[in-house]
Amino acid sequence: MKGQMVLVLAAIAAVILALASDASARPKIVVLATGGTIAGAQTSTKEVGYKSGTFKVEDLIKAVPQITELADLTGEQIVNIGSQNMNNEVWLKLAKRVNATLKRDDVDGVVITHGTDTMEETAYFLNLVVKSDKPVVMVGSMRPATATSADGPANLYNAVAVAIHPEARGRGVLVVLNDEIHFAREIEKQNTTQLDTFKSPNRGRAGVANTGAVHFFNKPAALHTTASEFSVEGVDVLPRVEIIYSYANLGRDFIDCAVEKGTKGLVLAGVGDGNSTDPALAALGDAVKKGVVVVRSSRTGSGLVVRNVEIDDDKMDTVAAMELNPQKARVLLMLALMKTSSPKEIQDKFSKY
Repeated sequence: MKGQMVLVLAAIAAVILALASDASARPKIVVLATGGTIAGAQTSTKEVGYKSGTFKVEDLIKAVPQITELADLTGEQIVNIGSQNMNNEVWLKLAKRVNATLKRDDVDGVVITHGTDTMEETAYFLNLVVKSDKPVVMVGSMRPATATSADGPANLYNAVAVAIHPEARGRGVLVVLNDEIHFAREIEKQNTTQLDTFKSPNRGRAGVANTGAVHFFNKPAALHTTASEFSVEGVDVLPRVEIIYSYANLGRDFIDCAVEKGTKGLVLAGVGDGNSTDPALAALGDAVKKGVVVVRSSRTGSGLVVRNVEIDDDKMDTVAAMELNPQKARVLLMLALMKTSSPKEIQDKFSKY
């Protein structure tokens, strides 16, 4: 009897040792949660409306039990908000936390849950200020967690699969939704509700991720993360930059008001190739003379805004946004203004990043 007990105890010990060994062999991924639709809940599954940021990070991980087979996961709640309320303060907090987390030897990568409304902006901001080659993968969903066909669990599973993939290292911040992988610099939200809302119109997807199977197509086209000159270490406030949306009959009032309120930079979401009305261009020219940096982008959603095509940037001393849409041009301009107010030097940064 005693011999059998010894054998049973030995078997149990072997199982525990095997499990411990298996856990130590799995990659270590930290999930940083910020809220969004992926953590949202409906009052009724028959209703379209929902409240973002209802569930916590632990709930999101528990909703995908298979995910623990991929990696050893731990979670941390940074904020729990809808991404329409994302702001500079949260960006700085999140960026500093990502950098601190990735410095740890026991962390192989970070997955960030985030609402889709401003995901492209947060992704691009992190792409410029994260100081690690380790994978950083952002993920969200278009349907709340309580929806009949919630897409969050599959997206989160794929995001972790991307974060542990060897080829994800050194590609900058990646965004995973709807079985697709996108680079932070390229991605845009282009539809209000559809699952395939995210596109990379200028350079295409970074790859695909389907039920954990990951395939990369491209590498990043511009400088990012460890090659970026930008840092948020010791930074508590970002320069104020506003976006002016161009349309038929746009006057100068909004531009003048922004300048009076102390904005350091203006991004024109211009018509066509970054153009606007004569009164608006005159106001922007006056803003430049007062030391405000003006960047011309386009409201069209794709294409390049290059120098001196429809607007004489050399004469106006303005900056062309190149491939960046207005919201991402704002992000880069904020960071650039922490280093210089020279339009020429800032133009160089828009060519690099």
